[in-house]
Amino acid sequence: MTALRLLTPDAQYPDDGVIERQTTGEGVIWSIHRIRRAQDLPPCALGECDAMVVWHELALDRAVINELHRCRIIVRAGVGFDHIDLEAAADAGIPVCNTPDYGTSEVADHAIGLMLALRRGIVGYHRALTTDPVAGFDHSVAPLVRRVRGTTFGVVGLGRIGTATAIRAKAFGMRVVAYDPYISRGMEIALGVERVESLPALLQESDVVSLHCPLTVETRNLINAETLPLMKREAILINTARGAVIDIPALIEALHLGTIAGAGIDVLPTEPPRHEDEIAQAYRDSANPLIGNRLILTPHAAWYSPESQSDARRLSVETAMLYLLRGKLRNLVNAPTKLRHAGKSV
Repeated sequence: MTALRLLTPDAQYPDDGVIERQTTGEGVIWSIHRIRRAQDLPPCALGECDAMVVWHELALDRAVINELHRCRIIVRAGVGFDHIDLEAAADAGIPVCNTPDYGTSEVADHAIGLMLALRRGIVGYHRALTTDPVAGFDHSVAPLVRRVRGTTFGVVGLGRIGTATAIRAKAFGMRVVAYDPYISRGMEIALGVERVESLPALLQESDVVSLHCPLTVETRNLINAETLPLMKREAILINTARGAVIDIPALIEALHLGTIAGAGIDVLPTEPPRHEDEIAQAYRDSANPLIGNRLILTPHAAWYSPESQSDARRLSVETAMLYLLRGKLRNLVNAPTKLRHAGKSV
């Protein structure tokens, strides 16, 4: 029997696939790389693989997918799949699956952590004290401190992570409102949150807006120069979802103008940011009063913990092998009409 070949082009771990190799067992040949461009892969790496387990660094467009001559499944080791051309994969008969059952707790914790960092002034206090431990010993230097209990927490997208974040916000004594036109009626009752029927209604009511929606044509630049002014001037915006859900230049301008009070951002449209990007320029200026006090940036780290990373690695490989060996799909996110042969009939 010919050994199966699995390819990871953009590994987000330092070792040579220890967890991946343990999960597949013997008889599987792994090709593990850390690249951002398909042309940097070794020749034939795409054409010879039976499956791909991908992270978020490499865009899988139609040109790349057309090179997958043997590939029977693409598995995203993570949740978001906006960097994969699902239609091109479907046209090639390749199912695309994601790994939604990892990192939920970490991302929800991170969203709440960003809120608390701003609402309790933690980063601003730290900056002031590291600059001057004597003069910086002043509780008044953090501009966004406010009692959290009794304020309104708005969740955009009430999926797994949005739900976990809403439950955490409720534990802080916050009123939680949610906007998600795709969830079933009554879900809000089961969770004990309030449903609002439009994004403008949520933005107008919320003291904190936390984004937990996927990146789609509908949600790209959902938060922009038109929607930001709908928020309260004292409100803060949290994004642990996808970077392009926010128009970042519009957000930076809104912060400078005082349209909103602050923002905690974990994801960007381009990662890492380019030197010329507005947010990179803002962070490069250590004297900028926005930084730390009203704007906090983390490096697409909300998903990360050693436990979460291990789960993503193991579960994504399990999903690939389940299909290669048994013809069973889980967490399918595209819709190929005719699948390539995958061991047993599907």
